[in-house]
Amino acid sequence: MRHAVDAVAALPEVRQAHAWLERFDSDTLSWQRALAAVPAPTGNERRRADAVASKLAELGVGDARRDEAGNLIGCGAASDGAGTGVVIAAHLDTVFPEETDLTVHQNGARLVAPGISDNARGLAGILALAGACRHAGIHPPVPITLVATTGEEGAGDLAGAKHLFADPGFRPVGFIALDGAGIERVVHRALGSRRLRAVFRGPGGHSWAAFGVANPIHAVALASAAISELALPTTPRTTASVVRIGGGSGLNTIPQEAWLELDLRSEGEAALDALYGSATQALARALDTANRRRAAGTGPLTLQIVPLGYRPSGVTESGHPLVQSAVAATRLVGHTPDLAAASTDANVAISSGVPGIALGAGGRGGNTHLVTEWYENVDGPSGIYRALLVACAAAGLGRS
Repeated sequence: MRHAVDAVAALPEVRQAHAWLERFDSDTLSWQRALAAVPAPTGNERRRADAVASKLAELGVGDARRDEAGNLIGCGAASDGAGTGVVIAAHLDTVFPEETDLTVHQNGARLVAPGISDNARGLAGILALAGACRHAGIHPPVPITLVATTGEEGAGDLAGAKHLFADPGFRPVGFIALDGAGIERVVHRALGSRRLRAVFRGPGGHSWAAFGVANPIHAVALASAAISELALPTTPRTTASVVRIGGGSGLNTIPQEAWLELDLRSEGEAALDALYGSATQALARALDTANRRRAAGTGPLTLQIVPLGYRPSGVTESGHPLVQSAVAATRLVGHTPDLAAASTDANVAISSGVPGIALGAGGRGGNTHLVTEWYENVDGPSGIYRALLVACAAAGLGRS
């Protein structure tokens, strides 16, 4: 049975757009290099947003606007239809601090630089899509909207995407996150997370003279051990990790404060909620145990739980037309689709009831989030073409 993506690929304007992507592949790669060299730590993405806006204007998208969260929003393919239509988003921010050396090095066929793949490649992808759609005159029944989002990484907690969907009027018919390199993965399961810091505080004192005072570090150790022994479901896959601990001020001092940080993850929202409950109960038990063991007449420990982040989970079912279009488009460009789970801006769309997926923007990448991150432009144009096919199909192009 012929898929809608095949019909889209046969349209003259889509064939023109494909040819444009191939012809301007070297330009796309140069945009990627240039964007990777612009600092964009989470929360300070303005300069990179300016660079994207400038290039969009050169490509004919001169009306891109910024919202209150710093997201950059422009029209990729105009339409007579109303609303947001189909959104293709790529995040602006990186995990690297402001002072990081962002020089792009050529190492054989590879480009090496912090963020060269995640997400300079995704941003270059939306620029290429803008150019291809404008050149070919793609005019779907509903618009294709391009968004460069803020706050996707780490402590950003998907802030830009959350701001978009906080507006009741922002309800696209489909959402595609263009994130990093790759041409096979189709991320349709949103990996949710809850992150928190647990801080134990007590009176402290000399490690000899005050021995018997409740020790916050002992409480942290008890809590860490308990969390490592939590029973976790395998379906949906669920994980609990103590990712950082700290506390203490000297070799001969019982600390007044110690803390641990937790990263709790699941592909299912109910499982994530249950895990959060189990983890906080483990923390409370550690507090109770440490306090019961303290010497009579000494002050108790207290526990403060500080939320550090929440990323919603969910799924766009594998049989949904958006996922099936991505599967068909992956096969059409000669690759085998890999249905997967990840944490991306698409999490917010899915949790808001909007069909969402995440795709790579072609090529191959590695060492993500390291200063040695690399990108190799193998099938680069095909990755962007794949996203174009999925977006056009979702926007109703080619439907009779």
